[in-house]
Amino acid sequence: MSPAHATAARERSNVLLPERAYRIRRNALRMGEVQGQGYIAQALGIADVLAVAYFHAMTYRPEDPEWEGRDRFLLSIGHYAIALYAALIEAGILPEDELETYGCDDSRLPMSAMAAYTPGMEITGGSLGHGLGIAVGFALGLKRKGSKNFVYNLFSDGELDEGSTWEAAMSAASFGLDNLIGLVDVNGMQADGPSRGVLNFEPLAPKFEAFGWFVQRVDGNDIAALVAAFDAAKAHPEPRPRIIICDTTMAKGVPFLEARERNHFLRVEPAEWSQALAVLAEGRAE
Repeated sequence: MSPAHATAARERSNVLLPERAYRIRRNALRMGEVQGQGYIAQALGIADVLAVAYFHAMTYRPEDPEWEGRDRFLLSIGHYAIALYAALIEAGILPEDELETYGCDDSRLPMSAMAAYTPGMEITGGSLGHGLGIAVGFALGLKRKGSKNFVYNLFSDGELDEGSTWEAAMSAASFGLDNLIGLVDVNGMQADGPSRGVLNFEPLAPKFEAFGWFVQRVDGNDIAALVAAFDAAKAHPEPRPRIIICDTTMAKGVPFLEARERNHFLRVEPAEWSQALAVLAEGRAE
């Protein structure tokens, strides 16, 4: 590691997880302002999960995103790209000044995740329901290489509507993939309306238990609970996949956005961006 990267790594290691989550949210809002709209509510809601994943649980080298010894983080929900970009910027994998190019022509930060464009983006998202199946393939591949690294797959409650998700869940347990950690964001909203109103997936934890997974369900905006859940998932001794069901609040940290009835895709007025950043900063100081 170069001296500059070593210094940056030390600086990053001294930042507490709530501050990481705040910065991820701030990065997402700044990117959203570039386009004036986007999947901001999801980014704000999942920021705590990403903070714990990238700054507590995962092994990676910011200066070498394709390092073979890294844990893999797969973003099944391609429209959450703004959230993952925000985390990759905070992790030092992407430079902060690129957030100003979000969604623009020739940017490495397209509005939907594209692995070919973006360092640190392991798979291309878009059509939903494929991420967990791809994660099974990644986990099998690492097993065959003799790797001890983990594969993390973030997917949404809307993807529970897809049969391919459950086929992948069944195969992961059948193959004994103890190197696979699923993260499902249960935020209660998808494009067509409230998630359970579209297709009721509850009770969710017993379903994954029946499929052979080690299951935990936590408040996805409680950093201490997330740290404990990630630690337990990594340490679980049985040869089976692990899942952390994360109940999150859409637009967490910006109450006036949290209160919006339709927040799957937020359109924010120009003056509201600075207001959102100010409210977020006030919450950080509390």
